[in-house]
Amino acid sequence: MTAVSAREAFADEELPGIEAAIERAVGRLGEPIRAAAFHAMRAGGKRVRPLLTVAAFRAAGGTGDGVYPVAAAVELIHTYSLLHDDLPCMDDDSMRRGIPTAHRVYGERVALAAGAALQHLAFLSLAEATAEEPDSFDVLPAMARRLAIAAGPEGMVGGQFLDLVAEGTAPDAAGLEAIHRAKTAALLSAACALGGEAAGAEPEIVDALAEYGTHLGLAFQIVDDLLDVTGDPSRTGKTSGADAARAKATYPAVHGIEGARGQAEAAAGVARVALTALADRAGVEILLETLDFVVDRIH
Repeated sequence: MTAVSAREAFADEELPGIEAAIERAVGRLGEPIRAAAFHAMRAGGKRVRPLLTVAAFRAAGGTGDGVYPVAAAVELIHTYSLLHDDLPCMDDDSMRRGIPTAHRVYGERVALAAGAALQHLAFLSLAEATAEEPDSFDVLPAMARRLAIAAGPEGMVGGQFLDLVAEGTAPDAAGLEAIHRAKTAALLSAACALGGEAAGAEPEIVDALAEYGTHLGLAFQIVDDLLDVTGDPSRTGKTSGADAARAKATYPAVHGIEGARGQAEAAAGVARVALTALADRAGVEILLETLDFVVDRIH
């Protein structure tokens, strides 16, 4: 029997609360938008981002269940981005997490509306989290601002646009990193920082969690790029070679496969250093194991 890691045990303990918060949020929608949203939300994702939010919350000294709607807000933003990224006007993907994408099942209009609805539900979930935990109400403006920046033109939306513009070009290493600091790393950074803010952590701890999340996000994206080249579609749930077919800017394309692996290891090293600010607090082990999990996918 394979031993259960601390990260897996943590996920088993915390996921029910996260999933319940997601179900409450998406359950507000009417049909068929709700069906399309649940199709995307229940498609077998690992819930990396909301689990990071909860792990950061615990590492920063947070207790109780008030973090779950905050974690759900992060996952709602993430899933909205996947719904829209998959549309024909964007990446035109037919498979996501091993099942047909929402627009293939429900049509483009419904998928577009579902993605837009999830974005708004994320901020509603965030607001309701502070309503349930009055002590956290004072940090709501900072949390809403952080999530909006990570999701918007300075973050995920801007990064996605840069990624689309870069298709068919040969960006340099700096341009490639700029794309993915915005497109992928910004939301992972926010996921971690939001956990610290929800716990009422001091600014230096929130900053350390944000730095960890940024470099975890870069490592995550580099590994995703590598798996598009080297991964088994039956395990990744995505079509291999899709990035190359669209001439997308990727780390293997710019740095080569071995160079990209080195970039992933370097980003992970910076993330580990950032966590030294939290010393041996409870929850840090989960953040470190998550980092190892992300990087080990390329080995």
